[in-house]
Amino acid sequence: MISSPSDRRRSHLASAAVAVLILTGCATNTPAQSQEPAAPSPTVSASSTPAVPAPTQPPTATAPGTPAPAPAPAQLPVLPASKPVSFTIPTISAGSELLSLGLRENGSLEVPPGDPGAPASWYNDSPTPGERGPAVLLGHVNATDGGPGVFADLRKLKAGDTIDVLREDGTIATFTVDRGEQYAKDEFPTQKVYGNTEGSELRLITCDGYDPDTGEFDDNYVVYAKLVL
Repeated sequence: MISSPSDRRRSHLASAAVAVLILTGCATNTPAQSQEPAAPSPTVSASSTPAVPAPTQPPTATAPGTPAPAPAPAQLPVLPASKPVSFTIPTISAGSELLSLGLRENGSLEVPPGDPGAPASWYNDSPTPGERGPAVLLGHVNATDGGPGVFADLRKLKAGDTIDVLREDGTIATFTVDRGEQYAKDEFPTQKVYGNTEGSELRLITCDGYDPDTGEFDDNYVVYAKLVL
């Protein structure tokens, strides 16, 4: 049986989870931007003959101690595959076109160019935004001149904020923010961030934890969001 591109992508992503899938290359020699720390009406018959109600079936008895059958799980929204073109986050006035980048030879993620801190990129071995699984977008927290990057204000996002991703087929995949979490790069939870999910989800990843003594970022900040229709 020939696997679909989506299946192959998820399989590759699960294998890549063993690699060092962290965002690197955010360090600059200029001070980072300051960041704030981190829900029936009855019918009347025309006939004079009164209607005879249909016999009703007695309720089925359930044996004592037998749990009631669980309701069928709701189908989570997903969209067909379509590469992302751009994204916007209205609440923090962020957005850019999206590059398509993969992995470096050492297994770390390629990062978008840092000058002037934009655009962001889609990790092209993750699902396309809207497909089942976690689509991954990467962006800089600052630019090479020390100014803000495209993901400078990710920490300001709150649960329920929306992220819109324009796709090549002309559709817009809208996600709502669930939460944001900060991780040390040497303790990055690869499977948690990149592992398969039941529905369509989105991850926004940038650098965090700026160390003025080294001029480097020691952490990553990850925003988790889910598709809504």
